[in-house]
Amino acid sequence: MAYNLLKGKRGIITGALDENSIAWKVALRAHEEGATFTLTNAPIAMRMGEINKLAEKTGSKIIPADATSVEDLEKLYTESMAHLGGKIDFVLHSIGMSVNIRKNIPYTQLNYDFFQKGIDVSALTFHKMLAVAHKLDALNEHASVVALSYIAAQKTYPFYTDMADIKAMLESIARTFGYHYGKHKKVRINTISQSPTKTTAGGGIKGFTEFYDFADKQSPLGNASADDCANYCVTLFSDLTKMVTMQNLYHDGGYSST
Repeated sequence: MAYNLLKGKRGIITGALDENSIAWKVALRAHEEGATFTLTNAPIAMRMGEINKLAEKTGSKIIPADATSVEDLEKLYTESMAHLGGKIDFVLHSIGMSVNIRKNIPYTQLNYDFFQKGIDVSALTFHKMLAVAHKLDALNEHASVVALSYIAAQKTYPFYTDMADIKAMLESIARTFGYHYGKHKKVRINTISQSPTKTTAGGGIKGFTEFYDFADKQSPLGNASADDCANYCVTLFSDLTKMVTMQNLYHDGGYSST
């Protein structure tokens, strides 16, 4: 059911790889709620994914961008505003990668080049997206920026290795930039700490299936699905949450408090 919560709003959605990804689900729900937006991902990820199908379904333009490149991000915002006809009302940061996890390297033996790469891709891209938007004055007043996080930023989950530290940095960026952007232009910045979710990225983590089942049993409401997360993102993009900012918001069926 749609409520026109995002009617007339313009956005940018990053990270939609395939129909299992949270960003994909967010794009579909935002479209249903009346938003127009551009889609973006790194060129290599776009070759691996099915983003063209999503663009057709939502009538969206795809703007390839390496989010680690300030130049690419400037192009992303400039082209998005030109295509959509004005400044941006919402942004989804759904970008994450750990080579250490992919290669099953234990936390006590991290490859620091891989660690730095993970920080650059998964956390500093968030700061860069916010900094470029700030510099270009690309966001409207009361715009909403949401990044996807995980409870391992707050509690110890050994299997999440360096991504736990990286997500902690992501959440800190949301708080600090949220203060500055809120004072400057009432822009809201939040992170969502989502349940373990069966996405292409999540499936690459060693022991993910076992932990998914454990969290599902522990959570009073069970694990929140990617579709549920998309619904939550829509509420944060909407005008119903204008006073919510600088928060890490648990969306996990109650797991974080159990």
